[in-house]
Amino acid sequence: MNWTVSLTKKVAKAIPKLPKPVRQSLFVLLGEIESSGPVRGNWKNYSKLGQDIHHCHLKKGQPTYVAVWEVTDKEIKLIEVIYVGSHEKAPY
Repeated sequence: MNWTVSLTKKVAKAIPKLPKPVRQSLFVLLGEIESSGPVRGNWKNYSKLGQDIHHCHLKKGQPTYVAVWEVTDKEIKLIEVIYVGSHEKAPY
């Protein structure tokens, strides 16, 4: 069974403002999370930030773009992307 990935309203508003290569990386990441789950060790600078919070880099350099997601329910496999944007403003 696949995971269900949702976006916060803030993330949904931020996506169109991202550079095209970053948007493309984000969509690939979301597809991988849906099919394989929240742990994405194959992505650059992936790490677990807490019990159920994960992050990785979508683009390195200046500025660095990151995505942060949270497992909201392990039993029914729900994940919510809580941040997408520059590294400087990331919530960690």
